[in-house]
Amino acid sequence: MTKIYLDNCSLQRPLDTKTQIRLALEAEAVLGVLALIESNKVELVSSQALLAEINRQPNITRREYALEVLARATTFAILNEQVETRARQLESLGIKPLDALHVAFAEQAQADYFCTCDDRLLKRAKTISDLKTRVISPLELAEEIDR
Repeated sequence: MTKIYLDNCSLQRPLDTKTQIRLALEAEAVLGVLALIESNKVELVSSQALLAEINRQPNITRREYALEVLARATTFAILNEQVETRARQLESLGIKPLDALHVAFAEQAQADYFCTCDDRLLKRAKTISDLKTRVISPLELAEEIDR
C-alpha cells in the first residue's frame, strides 16, 4: 500500500484562506488524499518531528485539526541515530534543518511520497539523487495516487 508523509504545511493547507487559485487547488488535493487515507486506500505516516511541530502551533483550531489527521497514521517514525545522520546529510545538501528531519523520518518509515507545499524544499529535493522518498507537491501527489 502507498505510504504518504504530509509535512505540516501540506497538512494545514485545507485551513488556509483560498485567496489564490494555487492554494484552493492544493487544499482540494490534500482533502482528496485525506479521503483516501480515511478509506484505507493509502497509509499516512507520522513522526516525532511532526507532532512536535504541530504541538507548537499557537492556533488551537489548526493544532487540533492536524492532530486529528495524524491520529489516522498507521506508521510512526521515531528519532534514532540513522534519522539524525540522514537529516545532517540532507542539511549539507541545502535543506533546512526541520525539513531535513522530516524527509529523514519519511525515508525511515519507507514512505513512498513526502508531500509539501514548500517551493524551496521541492526545488532543492529535485537536485538530490539519492532520496529514498519522492518529495512532491499536493497537486503532484493527487495526480500520482489517482492513477
